[in-house]
Amino acid sequence: MERPVDFTQSYDVVIAGGGNAALCAAIAARRGGASVAVVEKAPRFYRGGNTRHTRNMRCAHDSATETLSGPYTEDEFFDDLLRVTQGKTNPDLARMMIRRSKDMLTWITEQGVRFQPSLGGTLSLGRTNSFFLGGGRAMLNALYRTAESLGVHVVYDAEITDLELDGTRFVAAEVTTPQGKRRLPGHALVAASGGFEANIDWLKEGWGEIAENFLIRGTPYNRGSLLRTLIGKGMQQIGDPTQCHAVAIDARAPKYDGGIITRLDCVVFGIVVNRDCQRFYDEGEDIWPKRYAIWGRLVAAQPGQIAYIIFDARSLKLFMPSLFPPVTGASIEALAGKLDLDPAALRATVDRFNAAVQPGQFDDTILDGCHTEGLTPAKTNWARRIEEGPFYAYPVRPGITFTYLGVAVDDEARVQLAGGGRAENIWAAGEIMAGNVLGQGYAAGIGMTIGSVFGRLAGEGASSHASR
Repeated sequence: MERPVDFTQSYDVVIAGGGNAALCAAIAARRGGASVAVVEKAPRFYRGGNTRHTRNMRCAHDSATETLSGPYTEDEFFDDLLRVTQGKTNPDLARMMIRRSKDMLTWITEQGVRFQPSLGGTLSLGRTNSFFLGGGRAMLNALYRTAESLGVHVVYDAEITDLELDGTRFVAAEVTTPQGKRRLPGHALVAASGGFEANIDWLKEGWGEIAENFLIRGTPYNRGSLLRTLIGKGMQQIGDPTQCHAVAIDARAPKYDGGIITRLDCVVFGIVVNRDCQRFYDEGEDIWPKRYAIWGRLVAAQPGQIAYIIFDARSLKLFMPSLFPPVTGASIEALAGKLDLDPAALRATVDRFNAAVQPGQFDDTILDGCHTEGLTPAKTNWARRIEEGPFYAYPVRPGITFTYLGVAVDDEARVQLAGGGRAENIWAAGEIMAGNVLGQGYAAGIGMTIGSVFGRLAGEGASSHASR
């Protein structure tokens, strides 16, 4: 049974946000004996932020399970994180997160979440990532059911728009609701309200006008108002405003909330050209889940922030398709015409690529070494001639999932102060502090790891503080 937030009372723990990080914090705090109020900006139907669009989470584990095909050690996880971030991470926090992730599969199952064997194809995640049975919304609904059964109070269509502090101590939140502004006092605050990816004006501060051409894969409600407030009140900012989880998504996707079904996993099976029909990066650099998140930034750097994935009939069924059908042509020239590209230029690029492809045994399940020679940029794996019609293409634009600029935290998820030290009773979890772990880059499932591990930590810490 849902319990609405009562604005006439004070809560032990006030939680901003309603996604995975917020719910893990709420459940942990409530299990610690605290009274808990969750303040979710979205309407009930759209609750949960970007968690609604997720499929899996990445956790270290020592052996195979019913849903995981083999071990994924702490050291391997850390090496993968170092590779995708190119070392731009807080190593102590990262190692702590990875160590604690080993407990999360059990803990989150205890909260009602169920897993299934992983999907196949380009995902290649059967060993490393646990897939939610029913996807992110089912996972989210399970957490809400548990939170509600424990007595967590929730208010929807409500946003924390200001904070009342006494020095570094949180006293109360100003909550803007459809009925007006309300004061919500509490003994501790957990900020788990996401990034600012839906705030195009804020994106422009880092990216410039090209941000107008970005699509937002996730919720339109993550506009960063609490993040602005925290930074404005002396909390330590961390991260680069242009760093984010950005992937190449179908250019026909809606401006907001397209989610996972607009992502395209076929880059490795063809070539990617810009509107001038020029390739601009190695499409076969690494196994897809470790490198898919670089393609949003790559496309953002192209003219008009648009690109086109070109492949032939042999590759059509090797990947999970987009919500939208591919553009099809009986010839490369016909395909170019449908894409408003120069047919001669696209033909020339395809011919140069085909001529550079070396003999090899194509195998989409491994780094197969099928490569080009004498071509810049090279394609280092899965290079196969594009020659068997019909020919296909997907137009792609940068799809922003979440931003990395956030607030600094310590290994207890406590928010750090710009002037040194830490806030007395303010914690943060999820995307609002993801930049502590993700200085750049991404690997599939890490966002959920950050949210669940730091969410649980924040909830436990806030509950313990409130009980003193």
